[in-house]
Amino acid sequence: MSSALQTTDPEIYTLIKQEEKRQVDELEMIPSENFVSPAVMEAVGSVLMNKYSEGRPFARYYQGNANIDKIESLVETRALKLFGLDENEWHVNVQPVTGSIANFAVYATLLSPGDKMLGMNLYDGGHLSHGWKLPEGKKISFTSRIYDSHFYSVDQKTRVFDYENIMKIAKRVMPKILISGGTAYPREIEHAKMRQIADSVGAYYMADIAHEAGLVAGGVNTSPFPYADVVTMTTRKTLRGPIGAMVFVKQEHASALDFNIFPGLQGGPQNHSIAGIGVALKEALQPEFKTYARQVIKNAQALAAKLLDLGFDVVSGGTDKHLVLVDLRNMGLSGKEVALALEKVGIIANKNTVPNETGKPWNPSGLRLGTPALTTQGLKEKDMEKIAAKIAETLQSRNSPQS
Repeated sequence: MSSALQTTDPEIYTLIKQEEKRQVDELEMIPSENFVSPAVMEAVGSVLMNKYSEGRPFARYYQGNANIDKIESLVETRALKLFGLDENEWHVNVQPVTGSIANFAVYATLLSPGDKMLGMNLYDGGHLSHGWKLPEGKKISFTSRIYDSHFYSVDQKTRVFDYENIMKIAKRVMPKILISGGTAYPREIEHAKMRQIADSVGAYYMADIAHEAGLVAGGVNTSPFPYADVVTMTTRKTLRGPIGAMVFVKQEHASALDFNIFPGLQGGPQNHSIAGIGVALKEALQPEFKTYARQVIKNAQALAAKLLDLGFDVVSGGTDKHLVLVDLRNMGLSGKEVALALEKVGIIANKNTVPNETGKPWNPSGLRLGTPALTTQGLKEKDMEKIAAKIAETLQSRNSPQS
């Protein structure tokens, strides 16, 4: 029997089915991607997408939101519970559509135009939304057009943070906000030290744990909440939810944050996605999720160790998280060509900049690999070793005289 979609739009139906097959047939190793459960998918595809609900729970602009109010309030309660937060101290907003919007809402809440921010260098694993501008001064992120953004980098030799050097940079810049978190930094961030740095210059400390949210929830990465003034995260990565984001702030900033999300940056929230986030949060509250989070890291560490054995330059010598960053320059290869070569053999990874980058952002020197999606599918350490061997075999074939 044909589905409604198959009958109405066979072209889209066919493409979706092809994507379903691709996700089964290929190895998904992009660290910012994962597979949601059927329950999450059901919530996201529900009738909730039909309702418009500008405003906050129990304070909407439109009528007919009684059920939406209960859903969003429940999701907020689960978010606070998952991270062990006291509702009298912390407030959460689950409406941001993306992590970038969540971060911008924080800046709008805590900063004034022209204020200084200090975040991680994009080439070393930082994020565009932390105010990225090119070394020569060209402003890339819209954030950098409004605020005065500055950056700290990893140590050139160890390729990990030197917190004493970050302290020196902070005292020179005197930022109003210090930002941690990145898309390709494989080691844990020492939030206690970042708090000390922020305090030394009178700055807010914002921890963006978009990548690590599920690992923090699972208890296998250090929680930033005892140290940060504000924590942002996306919900689609290690938290294993749909596209979306959450912002946690101290109660003193709650009203300002909510106003800056709506009406400041967004209109009506995506109720179907919020419901999907709620389902993912309930799943993350189960004991099985801690087992999953531990396995994500075990798999990443097994992958890194095998790649090292095979002669790859693994940035920082390993990983504490869900991702592995490889510098390909010792092989005379670029991240772009390697990512394309791996795609041809069914391994989906992404090109990425690395510390001390000499390439361009669109053709950088590194490759980023992740284990969240593969772990969801049940793969273990031995599977990671086989995948590392396949990566090496693919690149050797590419570099052989016959190729």
